[in-house]
Amino acid sequence: MGKNVLITGGAGFIGSHLAERLLRDRCEVTVIDDCSTGTLDNLAAVKDHPALTIIQSSVSDCVDLPLLCARASYIFHLAAAVGVELVVHSPIQTIETNLTETEMILLAASTSQKPVLITSTSEVYGKSTKPVFSENDDLLIGPPHLGRWSYACSKLMDEFLGMAYWQERNLPVTIARLFNTVGPRQTGRYGMVLPRFVTAALKNEPLRVFGSGEQTRCFCDVQDAVEALVRLKDSPKAPGQVFNIGSTEEISILALARKIIELLNSNSEIQLVPYSEAYAPGFEDMLRRKPVVQKLREATGFEPRTPLDEIIKRIAHSTEQVAV
Repeated sequence: MGKNVLITGGAGFIGSHLAERLLRDRCEVTVIDDCSTGTLDNLAAVKDHPALTIIQSSVSDCVDLPLLCARASYIFHLAAAVGVELVVHSPIQTIETNLTETEMILLAASTSQKPVLITSTSEVYGKSTKPVFSENDDLLIGPPHLGRWSYACSKLMDEFLGMAYWQERNLPVTIARLFNTVGPRQTGRYGMVLPRFVTAALKNEPLRVFGSGEQTRCFCDVQDAVEALVRLKDSPKAPGQVFNIGSTEEISILALARKIIELLNSNSEIQLVPYSEAYAPGFEDMLRRKPVVQKLREATGFEPRTPLDEIIKRIAHSTEQVAV
């Protein structure tokens, strides 16, 4: 059997795909997840795998965390508060979850000097109006009275803490900034736009586009994101660095809604919904979120490449299978 890998948040959308991939790579995988936003159903296909251990707990409540870190050859830290709706409506939970869980995993990993990859987010680029985002850009976060920015700020503090452990305690820490990762098992429950649109289109229900719909995003297939994470694990160039992971195929949210309706032969209509109706007053959105992925390519030889049409069809197929 291969190396022992620890995944926090391993029952989540991305974490479960990562666990499956590492099991295929003949790794022994330990998952820690309190299932607050993830679910053990995401691991149904591998739950009986002899190399998989599942611990249902938060990172901070896991009494065996130092021992699990010591046994691991690598640690993926994916446990976090997720989704715009959760962030807007539960800012205290968002901040405490992101900061506390990351602090605990870094502290435990540092006792045995085990390498850690912290998944961060494109949200840390904040209100920047640059056409593309690269890892060395200055970051512009919104004001603290708008809870919408609590997620970006807490994840940015995770990055600062990770880099502090790298610089002060020589802990091999890598930061991966994920850009709109999508695919099967992602739920629209927390505001994720693509599964929300696909589910509505399959039911011929209205697709609710928040704001003007002119805001653009780049949607990265979860298998591409997982490939990038695994390659960063194996790259000697990764520790002490920040990497964007995301597609560079840009599309507006309004165009995305139209594309989904066309691809799925749906009779759905598009409804424009003001942000004031969808979220709290004063909600601010990022107009663009396109990554530069040159650094990832140089360190790993890989960049995400799955076309958006294929991603949409895979999500639709998965959604239909679950419905059946």
